Amino acid sequence: MAQEQPYDLAIIGGGINGAGIARDAAGRGLSVFLCEKNDLASATSSSSTKLIHGGLRYLEHYEFRLVREALKEREVLLRAAPHIIWPLRFVLPHVKGLRPAWLIRLGLFLYDNLGGREILPGSEGIRFANHPSGKPLTKDLKKGFVYSDCWVQDSRLTVLNAMDASRMGAEIHTREECIEARREGDLWLVRTRRQDNGEVSEIKARSLVNASGPWCAEIIEQTLSLHSKRQIRLVKGSHIVVPRLFEHNYCYIFQNPDGRIVFAIPYENDFTLVGTTDVDYQGNPSDTKISGEEVDYLCKLINQYFEKKITADDVVWNYSGVRPLYGEDSENASAVTRDYTLDLEGEGGEAPLLNIFGGKITTYRKLAEHAMQKLSGALHIPDKPWTAGAKLPGGDIGGVDFDGYVEQVKAKYPWLPSALAYRYARNYGTLLEKIVGGATNLEGLGECLGDDLFEAEVSYLISCEWARTAEDILWRRSKLGLHLSKSTINRLNAYMSAQNADVSKAVSKEKKVSS
Repeated sequence: MAQEQPYDLAIIGGGINGAGIARDAAGRGLSVFLCEKNDLASATSSSSTKLIHGGLRYLEHYEFRLVREALKEREVLLRAAPHIIWPLRFVLPHVKGLRPAWLIRLGLFLYDNLGGREILPGSEGIRFANHPSGKPLTKDLKKGFVYSDCWVQDSRLTVLNAMDASRMGAEIHTREECIEARREGDLWLVRTRRQDNGEVSEIKARSLVNASGPWCAEIIEQTLSLHSKRQIRLVKGSHIVVPRLFEHNYCYIFQNPDGRIVFAIPYENDFTLVGTTDVDYQGNPSDTKISGEEVDYLCKLINQYFEKKITADDVVWNYSGVRPLYGEDSENASAVTRDYTLDLEGEGGEAPLLNIFGGKITTYRKLAEHAMQKLSGALHIPDKPWTAGAKLPGGDIGGVDFDGYVEQVKAKYPWLPSALAYRYARNYGTLLEKIVGGATNLEGLGECLGDDLFEAEVSYLISCEWARTAEDILWRRSKLGLHLSKSTINRLNAYMSAQNADVSKAVSKEKKVSS
């Protein structure tokens, strides 16, 4: 069917920035089209350290605007999605010869007060001899500091933004690549190609947003056939996951003599997440992989702090992502700003183009607000921000008391195994009701693929969250890939293949009928 009216906004890229802009725009009543060549959050937005944080080390580079904005966003996002975002306490050991204690205290004072806090506790000094975080550390470490930030399931945050955008009318097209976009007067003509069957489609839009992350410059030069005025610096960040290094729930932020910092964070109950590196990257962002040097770097740094030592043989999983930073000539990739730049192009009645450069997951919501502010004049719409007090799907659990919500879930569904009830609550919040439906026992959740993975959950992810492959479910909609047995993963692969075959048949049948 031919497009009757042009969309107000077409967005290239289904990462956190693209999904966040789609949600904000749809909530303002705009018609929105978003295309993503792979799965939602399939690149940088699922490869972060998974923190909603102000960025303590950014204070050293005098990035007060960025830190202040990010600090404010911690509690805004915590209130919006308390099922996938939760508070953490970070331990920063003091190491002689590195940052002096007075400088750390000053930084933490600013960190506590720049953005305002209502939920998160402030910082404090500690002695490791009488603090639970001291036990796993080497005995030469005597004191440190504790401060607050938040954890986020990053890829789920992206999906929830896309879901909310879709709920408000946005069209979300995953596995559909933008292959060409050009101006035709006051409109953009956008051509896309579906990944599964190669079908090419065209849409028209009044404005275009390039939120393609590390592909931003490539989209400008090749897909839009324009010249990029901005320099993008691609920096690879890699993480490793190892068996749990400590029993408590505190996280660590460790200093390194090269000026970088590395986190060690409790992960998925049984593991510890270690990262990140900062390495300049050349090549296709789709091909990024951790190097042996990066693994050794992370292991070496961690071993300086923990009594328990790790080697490359201890790594059970790793991931790498490419951050598209707004370019600078600094020799140290860690010193390149994580702030974002929005470039609006289009003069004399031309259809506007907004290019998104840089950014971090913590500030995606403010980035989307600023994007709409930029476009409001070009689209002749009022600039009315609305997302600051709005819940994300599943986040309406009654405040930020997640533990209390879990108890409600267990009381409502006493037949759910305790671990499964917790996982459903943590991953889906109130959306778990779409999974459980009217079931009154485990049999009501359909076929069990193994390890408490039921058909009802998989069907929900396919129908409501754009999951198309086992990888989408195992590593982006969840981290079940770390927990499921090989036989369960094989059964999930077979189930997804059968579902995709059924969808292909249905689409082919529909085309025959319409023709």
